[in-house]
Amino acid sequence: MKKLLILIFGICSYFIFLITFLYAIGFVGNIYVSKSIDSIDSADVSMSTAIITNLILLSIFALQHSIMARPNFKVWWTKIFDPAVERSIYVLLSSAALILMYWQWIPMNGTVWSLQNYAAIFILNALFWAGWGIVLISTFLINHFHLFGLLQVFENFKNKSLSYPEFKENLFYKIVRHPIMLGFIIAFWATPVMTQGHLLFAVVTTIYILVAVKYLEERDLLKMHGEVYESYKRRTSMIIPLGRSKK
Repeated sequence: MKKLLILIFGICSYFIFLITFLYAIGFVGNIYVSKSIDSIDSADVSMSTAIITNLILLSIFALQHSIMARPNFKVWWTKIFDPAVERSIYVLLSSAALILMYWQWIPMNGTVWSLQNYAAIFILNALFWAGWGIVLISTFLINHFHLFGLLQVFENFKNKSLSYPEFKENLFYKIVRHPIMLGFIIAFWATPVMTQGHLLFAVVTTIYILVAVKYLEERDLLKMHGEVYESYKRRTSMIIPLGRSKK
């Protein structure tokens, strides 16, 4: 019964993530959703209140996302919860942090830039979708279902030992070490109309991605894969595809 409940929880957690991910595309791109990053005029809210509120919302996601992903936290966390469900809980709480942001985000609709050239608009819209495509494809290039906890709950249900992510260097991962993050950055910045709120979102998330990847994720990957990853670092750029890396 416990394994069945873990399986059901993992499946539900995955589908909540999937809906949250799809909503993120609409939220950032101002398409198909009831509330997006720019959808409501918040003229009655002061700029300082909007900035502080939005920074708090982004910080909640960043802290949850980073702290719960650290190996030391996972060791402590799995003393409380079954290791098979650890990733599903992480995914669910990450989704909850995003849902909170969608709900409480205060749009800041002052225009930073607004392109009128049809070719430029087409290119930026194409880059927007390409960015999300890179994100999604990159999750499958490593192990999509392990990344989001489904594989673990199925292995647990079938009485199999939990598998661990393998080092892979394929397709996008031959160009940059973190193509998922590259995809996010492209998607967040590629817009023909950049508002103040969207700019705040893009700047903060980009800074967070660069700092978290360099000082947290990279260290964990080095400990996990050792010299294999060290060699990979020397020949592959971290996020921006600039050719051979020196770090």
